[in-house]
Amino acid sequence: MRRKNLTAIKKVKKKNLLLNNPKIRNFYLKFKQVVYKNIKNRNFALGVSGGSDSLSLAYFSKIYSYEFGNKIHALIVDHKLRKESKKESTKVKNILKKKGIPNVVLSWKGKIPSSNIQKNARDMRYALMSKFCARKKIKYLITAHHADDQIENFFIRLSRGSGVTGLSSMPINLKYSKNLRIIRPLLNFKKKDLKYVTIKYFKNFIKDPSNNNERFLRIKIRKLNKILMKESKIFDFNKIKKTIDNITSASTALAFYKSKAMQKFARPLPNVNKTNSTKYLIDRNIFHDEAEEIIFKLFSDILSQVSASYYPPRSRKVVNLINRLRVNDIHKSTLGGCIVESKPKYILISKELKTTKT
Repeated sequence: MRRKNLTAIKKVKKKNLLLNNPKIRNFYLKFKQVVYKNIKNRNFALGVSGGSDSLSLAYFSKIYSYEFGNKIHALIVDHKLRKESKKESTKVKNILKKKGIPNVVLSWKGKIPSSNIQKNARDMRYALMSKFCARKKIKYLITAHHADDQIENFFIRLSRGSGVTGLSSMPINLKYSKNLRIIRPLLNFKKKDLKYVTIKYFKNFIKDPSNNNERFLRIKIRKLNKILMKESKIFDFNKIKKTIDNITSASTALAFYKSKAMQKFARPLPNVNKTNSTKYLIDRNIFHDEAEEIIFKLFSDILSQVSASYYPPRSRKVVNLINRLRVNDIHKSTLGGCIVESKPKYILISKELKTTKT
C-alpha cells in the first residue's frame, strides 16, 4: 500500500502541486488518510468560502481527485448578507478556475435574515449545498473545520453552560441527512498550517470583514483565545485539545447508552402522509429510568432529526423543555421547528409546518 501511495504521489508531483515540499506532502497524507477512510474514490463536494482554511481544502481535494479519479465540486455560497458578497463569490470562483478546480456559485434566493446572522448564514450555506448534492446525487460534503475551530467551539459552549455533549469535539464523519454525510478531514490541522499551504499554492486568500466584528460571540472568543494562547505556560493549545478529546470520549459513551434508551423509550411513527417529516413518540417513563444527560441527549437528537436541522436547539432551551415535560407543565409547545405535545403516557414530537400567507 505504501509503495502504491508513493507511486501515485510521484505522478501528482509532475503536475506541479507542491508535493516536493516535505511539510505540505505530510499535510496532504494526513488529509488523504481521513478522506480515503470515509470516501475512497467516490465523488464529493466541498464548501469553499475563499478563506485560507477552505482554499487549502480545495488544494488538497484537487490532489486527491488526481490520485483517485474522484469528481469534485467546489461549492461557493453567495449568501447576500453583505452587498459585497456577489463580488466576493465571483473572486473565489476565479481563484479556483485559475487553478483548474471545478466550482459553482450557489446563490440564496430566500428571505435575507436581519438577526442571528452567523447562525442563519450557516443554515443558508448548508441548505444550498445539501440541495446541490441531492440534485447531483453526491453523498459526501467535506468542510474545512480545523483544530482552532474545535477550541473556539469549546469556549463558546463553555460560556453557554453546555454539558458533555456540547463541549465535545465535532465528529469527523457526521450524518447530515438521509443521503448526505459531512466529512471534516482537517480537524487535526492548525489554522496556521492551513494558511501556510494556501499562501504557497494560491498566493493569497479572501479575508472576511465579519471576522473583525465583535458583535459576534465567535469573534470575541477568537480574540480572547489569541490572548490566552500567548500565556502558553497556562493555556496550551495541545492540552486544551486533549481536554476536548477526553470529553469526546465521555460523550461517545453517553451516545452508546442514549441509543439503548432510544430503543427502549422512543419510536418513530409510520409516515402515513408520505412526506419526508418524521414523528416520534417518547414514553414518559424515561424521566424515572434514565440519567439527566441521557434524557437531554435523546431529546436533542430527536428534535434535530424531526426538524431536519443541522444543529439541535440551544441546550438551555432543551433543558427547560424537559423540566416542563417532566412535571407535565405544558400541553403543547414549539421548539427548534418542532411541535412537542405532552400526553398522559407519552410525548409526541412532530415537525412544525410552515404556513404561507395568501
